[in-house]
Amino acid sequence: MSLVWNLLRQHVSVPQLVGFFFANLLGMLIVMLSVQFYRDVEPVFTQGESFIKKDYLIISKRMGVVSALGGRSNGFSRADMEEIEAQPFCKSVGAFTASRYKVSASMGVEGLGGMSTEMFFESVPDRFVDADMKEWHFEEGDLVVPIILPRSYLTIYNFGFAQSRSLPKLTEGIVGMVDLNVSLRGNGREGLMKGRVVGFSNRLNTILVPEAFMEWSNKVYAPVADGVPVRLVMEVDNPADDAIARFLQEKGYETEDDKLDAGKTTYFLKIVSGVVMSVGLLISVLSFYILMLSIYLLVQKNTVKLENLLLIGYSPWRVSLPYQVLTVGMNVFVLLLAVLLLMWLRNYYLDMILSLFPQMEEGGIWPSCTLGVVLCLLVSTLNVYAIRCKVMAIWNHKD
Repeated sequence: MSLVWNLLRQHVSVPQLVGFFFANLLGMLIVMLSVQFYRDVEPVFTQGESFIKKDYLIISKRMGVVSALGGRSNGFSRADMEEIEAQPFCKSVGAFTASRYKVSASMGVEGLGGMSTEMFFESVPDRFVDADMKEWHFEEGDLVVPIILPRSYLTIYNFGFAQSRSLPKLTEGIVGMVDLNVSLRGNGREGLMKGRVVGFSNRLNTILVPEAFMEWSNKVYAPVADGVPVRLVMEVDNPADDAIARFLQEKGYETEDDKLDAGKTTYFLKIVSGVVMSVGLLISVLSFYILMLSIYLLVQKNTVKLENLLLIGYSPWRVSLPYQVLTVGMNVFVLLLAVLLLMWLRNYYLDMILSLFPQMEEGGIWPSCTLGVVLCLLVSTLNVYAIRCKVMAIWNHKD
């Protein structure tokens, strides 16, 4: 093969091959990096405590509209919920269920006395809860009720109440150790239970308990059914859809905490990720085209030499082998270099992500590397096949 290569390499265009090399490297790196970055930040979208897991809106009826309508209830009827769920932008709807009895709690740490306060409970369907669900369950007869607090409550305490009174700041772990005695009163009955904070929510600004507990406690301590929710949580397909804002405006509904704007930002980030991956694939396709053009021009320049080699007894396989080794070798080298660059870039951005989300689990790079190997095999196979076809065309022409 060395003799054949020495004969054919005279017309090898180094600038064309260098152009292919860097174009292919850039395309493969962008594709692999897009996949790897998405997998690394996927827990931010999908873990229970994620703040951008899905696009949710908390909606309620505008109080001014309710007053103008002659004091009509500001609750959502079953017809209202069915109308909302029937909208094309809505994926699902859940209702907030409030406790219809008195709730008070006293708290302390490790048996020491603390403070007591009146409070309230609310629940939503479990699929809308953005916290760890491993301890989020309740059955009738349990003496402990799991509770999820808004993360904003902890922030207000640490940077407002505690700081102004020189009190120690609390972490989420310390709050989970707090002894919470919950008193339930209503319907001529009184009950005492233990409460345990099992998580914090970024999405729902309320004191959450499991839906099973809420159904049981309302049945025992408030048998008179009210059943009209005043707030709904809605999962939407595309928060940037103008139809959402128009519908809320027409119905006199409003959202909490500018969630619609946050949802638009999340949707924009998803679109950007898809665009970046598409650009990487496009660059890979263009680099493949550059390589094929270079090989075709190289073969075309060497047509006479190739015909002579075939005439003196060299097989098409031996004649095409140098070009195939050249292209496959470059593809493999591109893959190895892309993996090294991917690891370097990943270490750079992963430190920033873990500093923002220390609870996030770090994944591996095997999915993106697998994709790189698949792309390398695909491109190499196409290259080998195209070179083989070109040499066979010369072989058939000489006959």
